[in-house]
Amino acid sequence: MSLPLSFDGLDPHSPLGRTLEHLSVLVLSDTQNPPRAIGTGGMFDYLQAHLPGFRHCLTDHGAGAVSLLSIRGKPRFLFNVHLDTVPAAPTWTRNPHELLVTSDRAIGLGACDIKGAAAAFVSAAACSDGDAAFLFTTDEEANDSRCIPAFLSESHAYDAVLVAEPTRVEAVLAHRGIASVQMRLKGRSGHASADMAGTDSALHQSVRWGARALDFVDAQRHQRFGGLTGLRFNIGRVEGGIKANMIAAAAEIRFGFRPLPSMDSESLHTQFRECVAAESIASYAVTFAGPSLPAGDVAGAEARRLAARDIADELELTIGNAVDFWTEASLFSAAGYTSFVFGPGDIAQAHAADEWVSLQELQSYTAAVIRILNHGH
Repeated sequence: MSLPLSFDGLDPHSPLGRTLEHLSVLVLSDTQNPPRAIGTGGMFDYLQAHLPGFRHCLTDHGAGAVSLLSIRGKPRFLFNVHLDTVPAAPTWTRNPHELLVTSDRAIGLGACDIKGAAAAFVSAAACSDGDAAFLFTTDEEANDSRCIPAFLSESHAYDAVLVAEPTRVEAVLAHRGIASVQMRLKGRSGHASADMAGTDSALHQSVRWGARALDFVDAQRHQRFGGLTGLRFNIGRVEGGIKANMIAAAAEIRFGFRPLPSMDSESLHTQFRECVAAESIASYAVTFAGPSLPAGDVAGAEARRLAARDIADELELTIGNAVDFWTEASLFSAAGYTSFVFGPGDIAQAHAADEWVSLQELQSYTAAVIRILNHGH
């Protein structure tokens, strides 16, 4: 395959050249999630064909969730990367599934988040004969995680799991957890001219709930862990009522929060529920939840962070700051694995129109993976 390069001087047989060749194929594969219309052929046939000498386990978890575990030898470390992408924004200026390589970047849907890392894995494997384990998945970008839970339901032995997400080729040891909630409130319908009780209007209750919730979040600003501070919180949607002269009998609030690793999510849910009278809550449903990285209580999380730091130091990786975005590294941590996040690209480019990853970071990341595969070999 010829590379769609717009500059001279790149050897297509170099590690970076091979990474770009693989990335062009991966970007060509439409793995938008939703709709997650992903099968077991195509892209997965390509990966297996370009990882000769590996033992492959391809699993269809249903609804477009597919995982491929590829192992060579008896590796100490597992690399994980998701191949699904967000849907292409309507503001893309070009075909999102056709990789464009310029003098400094590779542009394409998923190039940054995070097919660039997957391409680097395949390139690195060809440049090394060291032991290796890669777990490719396709269900990270929507609230229906199947691949990682299925992997964790089985017994695997690895010293550490390196989860690829855009971290600018730095090892990120900590990030926030995540929770999304759908809460429905109930009131009593009537004419808006009435002298309403405090619980009559479900929308009035929503406004009061929001004020109390925001006050609670402000009171958490002093909390700290690994460079992160406070509790991130967002009210994404409030909906209810019919018209201005009718008392709203029902309302729905969609909100989310992102706790520090030192915070207990169940306690936070209790706090948010208590911002409104219990009898006014028709339902409170957690629509998505993910643990923090590292997982565990304060002492356990710190111990896991230090263990991850030791592995990153052993592998001579630059350690970056903790981040606010959530990753599946926390799922591995919650299952007892030493885990951290490590990938090329900047999170500012993820999910953006004309998404891109720098060639320098792809080159550095590919070289780092080769070094890790050769580590101790």
